[in-house]
Amino acid sequence: MDAKLTLSFNQDVVNKAKKYAADHNISLSRLIEHLLIQVTATEYKSLEDYPISDWVSMVAKGEVEYKKTVKTSRKSAKDEFFSSKK
Repeated sequence: MDAKLTLSFNQDVVNKAKKYAADHNISLSRLIEHLLIQVTATEYKSLEDYPISDWVSMVAKGEVEYKKTVKTSRKSAKDEFFSSKK
């Protein structure tokens, strides 16, 4: 059974990944699924140990930037949601 997942990427990376997927006759979802299967198949000690395919080098340029989001409380999330409906 498939499950939906929302991810955020740099728009240039998304465009290049979509082109790569189309050129290789695979959906972007299945391509990402394949990568996640590869990454989770073994326990790695750090991000540098992940078996990243050559295509990642082709679609991503520059330094990797990891962003952490500040976790909001349920109350503030609820308040933000209802205030956006006004």
